[in-house]
Amino acid sequence: MSEASILTMHQIVKKFSGVPALKGVDLSLQRGEVVSLCGENGSGKSTLMKVLCGVHPHGSYEGEIRYKGEVLKASNIADTEKLGIAMIHQELTLVKELSVLENLFLGAEISQRGILDYAQMYVETGKLLKRVKLDISPDTRVGELGVGQQQLVEIAKALGKNAEILILDEPSAPLTESETEVLLDIVKQLREEKVSCVYISHKLNEVKEISDRICVIRDGEHIATRDASEISTNDIISMMVGREMTQLFPREDHDIGEVILEVGPVTAWQSKHRHLKQLNDVSFQLRRGEILGIAGLVGSGRTELMQCLFGSYEGRYEAKIKLNGKDVNIRNIREAIKLGIAMVPEDRKRHGIIPIMGVGQNISLAHLDAYCEIPSVLNQALENSEIETSIERLKVKTASSLQPIKSLSGGNQQKAVLAKLLLLKPEILILDEPTRGIDVGAKYEIYKLMFQLVKNGISIIMVSSELPEVLGISDRVLVMHEGHLKGDLVNDNLSQKQVMDCALA
Repeated sequence: MSEASILTMHQIVKKFSGVPALKGVDLSLQRGEVVSLCGENGSGKSTLMKVLCGVHPHGSYEGEIRYKGEVLKASNIADTEKLGIAMIHQELTLVKELSVLENLFLGAEISQRGILDYAQMYVETGKLLKRVKLDISPDTRVGELGVGQQQLVEIAKALGKNAEILILDEPSAPLTESETEVLLDIVKQLREEKVSCVYISHKLNEVKEISDRICVIRDGEHIATRDASEISTNDIISMMVGREMTQLFPREDHDIGEVILEVGPVTAWQSKHRHLKQLNDVSFQLRRGEILGIAGLVGSGRTELMQCLFGSYEGRYEAKIKLNGKDVNIRNIREAIKLGIAMVPEDRKRHGIIPIMGVGQNISLAHLDAYCEIPSVLNQALENSEIETSIERLKVKTASSLQPIKSLSGGNQQKAVLAKLLLLKPEILILDEPTRGIDVGAKYEIYKLMFQLVKNGISIIMVSSELPEVLGISDRVLVMHEGHLKGDLVNDNLSQKQVMDCALA
């Protein structure tokens, strides 16, 4: 280890139920260096960092970790945090019922003679919030914040621990562009303060901008570590997926048929501020075999429009809907599914899966009636057969169908959610942020699946915050802004500038 090195991980092997997740991975980190860790979902990135942080304690893995020249033998997260290693996990760990202040100092409260010093904690909270450019009160309940703001609170919490090594696992996945800029500025500032960072992200433009070195792992194996200046985005992708990908958006010709869905006008009111409109007289059409993209800034009403169509919007709304030329009244999710409408939700953790249940149970959950040849008697052989077929069809990486779905990577969880909905054989499939937090290889597979579905006559509505994705996949693009439909654009060499000009008009 060089004098500047703060960490080396040598030949790390980690197995789950005998199945190797890490197969002898090496990683080193210098003081004040940003190393990005890249790989497909399920490649072992998060597992490697959990080994480092003590989530997987010493003795549960093979290999050696040296921190500041000493062998690291952590039993838990508390051990590594005391040593100056902090991790911002992909899944938020905040307590939403508590205030921002209470979350920042949970387990590390400042006290004087056994009495909590709220005045000092209030001052320190203000400093941390200013550091992550969050203009909110320390007394704000975390549950009232948006997902992006909650992620910045997570970052503030890690900064408050005075970490010498900070691990960021997909920190920008829920962030807007402006919030992401704040995050990258924070990482750059930490580098100047000689804090070392391991940055895990599927957004390769961020990886290239922020990294000193880039480490790629694939299927639990260390593929290469290169200086960021010496490796291209295409090189990273090729190493991640094990093959060259010349086209990120695999467009395929498909026929677009008659109008299958007529929506609108739709008007919705905010669930908290019931006098304010969330959607204002939005109308659109969808054709059979069409991929309809919906673009717009965060908060423009994209997700709320889809929730009204799917019967899951929590506030009051009025919507006129015609399906196959007939007026329908969708009051809840069950009615939407009966009509052939299925939806992959934006927040798959909260609304798409049951974390403690197995992968197979999650896939078959919405289709159980089909396995009951006798009322209330489940044909488990038929159920298991369809589960295995679905897992194979969508290439879900799992040790078995019994493995808890929470242990899968984000991309494989998303594939399982898609598998569940495809068993319903929908006519219309709504995908709300279908590729958020998943790698380029998994994205490519989902895009290919989307084109297979539209070739079979299924119509798809895709909401995405990534404009290149919207333009790369959609036949037509709806542009939303502040609850209004601002544009209905045919995607004939449509540019990002045209969409943004429409969104901000």
